[in-house]
Amino acid sequence: MNQPDTRRILLASLTGTAVEFYDFYIYATAAALVFGPLFFPTSSAQQLLSYATFGLAFFARPVGAVVFGHFGDRVGRKSTLVASLLLMGGSTVAIAFLPSYAQVGWVAPLLLCILRFGQGLGLGGEWGGASLLASENAPPHRRMTWGMFPPLGAPVGFIAANGFFLLLGLMLTEEQFHAWGWRLPFLASAVLVLLGLWVRLKLTETAAFLEAAKAEAIPRVPIATLFKHHLRATLAGTFAVVACFALFYLATAFALGYGTKELGYPRETFLAVELVAILFLAIGIIVSCVAADRSSATRMLTLGCAACLAAGVLMGPMLGAGSLLVILVWLAFALFVMGFAYGPLGGWLPDLFPAEVRYTGVSLTFNLGGIIGGALAPIAAQALSERGINYVGLYLVAAGVLSLGGIAAIRRPAAA
Repeated sequence: MNQPDTRRILLASLTGTAVEFYDFYIYATAAALVFGPLFFPTSSAQQLLSYATFGLAFFARPVGAVVFGHFGDRVGRKSTLVASLLLMGGSTVAIAFLPSYAQVGWVAPLLLCILRFGQGLGLGGEWGGASLLASENAPPHRRMTWGMFPPLGAPVGFIAANGFFLLLGLMLTEEQFHAWGWRLPFLASAVLVLLGLWVRLKLTETAAFLEAAKAEAIPRVPIATLFKHHLRATLAGTFAVVACFALFYLATAFALGYGTKELGYPRETFLAVELVAILFLAIGIIVSCVAADRSSATRMLTLGCAACLAAGVLMGPMLGAGSLLVILVWLAFALFVMGFAYGPLGGWLPDLFPAEVRYTGVSLTFNLGGIIGGALAPIAAQALSERGINYVGLYLVAAGVLSLGGIAAIRRPAAA
């Protein structure tokens, strides 16, 4: 493979997941800051309902995983990735034009939920396809290093999203931000989607898919074959990803809402703290993936999930310490740990499945795990925080235990 092809493949796998996390996190940020009073002003549980719409996409993601996984395994990786990006990006941009509850009443939250579902549907096929794009084109001795590019989309998208909201906070008044400023990050997603499409339309199909198609090994219904012959790998992969989702959304979306509303920090100050902390996620991803090629992905994932237990124990004392520096240290530690629990998944999950059901297998496990670790995390944390922040930390502990169990269920890759 020549150098331009290598750069294009890695850029395409990184760009798509960066757009994914940008789209997902601008929604998470808006849900934490403005969606409650804008779309649920008549409810006494505005914040909880706002987080519930955030969680809705996680339930759409497994549906998207099955749909896009089906076509990814039967039609090909390239065209499926283009379709998932269009649905995901189109839904995100449309949120920028939504009316508020004050303008159209109950129709406003209904439209928000529909677009959020569409966002999740597209996202269901995004991460899995991007990870296959990198891992199926990687040299055998660099599979984990190449596989780190889709996970690196998380800090890239997060920095773009939080950076945008930080700039808006510095440039606009509170009234302007709540009236129309929050719409701008959703509108800007169109630029990122166009960039992702430009890169992906220039790609060729992966060799693994072409070989499976040539051998006529592609099943008519990939999801049925997956459950019939690879159920153990599917369950193990699902539980293995729980910790990384819980770490990410508790250390970002929940922490932002808690820090600004309960602890009273200015929004711009807390966003700046999170922007510093997210750099440790990128460092954790790079370190763990390079080390995984030298030792094993299983070892790095186990280390990350074990450290998730420590992050859960420390969450209450450090996030509630009343010191911004202590909070920064906890956020940096939690996100660095997430790098170990998340980064190697880009190469580890594809190795669990043979090529003919790999798109479906990777997408489904990643997104089912996202329901447990991601969709429920802000909702459960919001409810648990009313009893004390220490109880939220127990959610992280439980997530780490589940992921350690999933990793232990498969000690060796099962893919052909």
